[in-house]
Amino acid sequence: QDHLVESGGGLVQPGASLRLSCVVYGRTFSDLGMGWFRQGPGKEREFVAQISPPDRTHYADSVRGRFTISRDNAKSTVYLEMNALKPEDTAVYYCAIRRPDYSASTYSGHYNYWGQGTQVTVSS
Repeated sequence: QDHLVESGGGLVQPGASLRLSCVVYGRTFSDLGMGWFRQGPGKEREFVAQISPPDRTHYADSVRGRFTISRDNAKSTVYLEMNALKPEDTAVYYCAIRRPDYSASTYSGHYNYWGQGTQVTVSS
């Protein structure tokens, strides 16, 4: 059964860095398009970044230049390296598997398997 497990969230000060990890079980990981989304307090879930095989990436404007998405196929893991964190980055971060009929998408409805989420809080 498909299963995604995120980790790496925490409480950090503005300007700090974090790396989120998402391990995928039950799939041939190298074939998968993967995305990171986030949902802040009182906000809608929003796209953060995606990576398509082999290593095509796309970012939301709000994180481009600060966040980096990457993957390790041998470990069935997708990462989100987050630098220069801001209070507005505070959210629950989710990884997701994109439906195979979409080659790239920023729309959450095009992702059909989701992790449980990991909390990132940026505060002084």
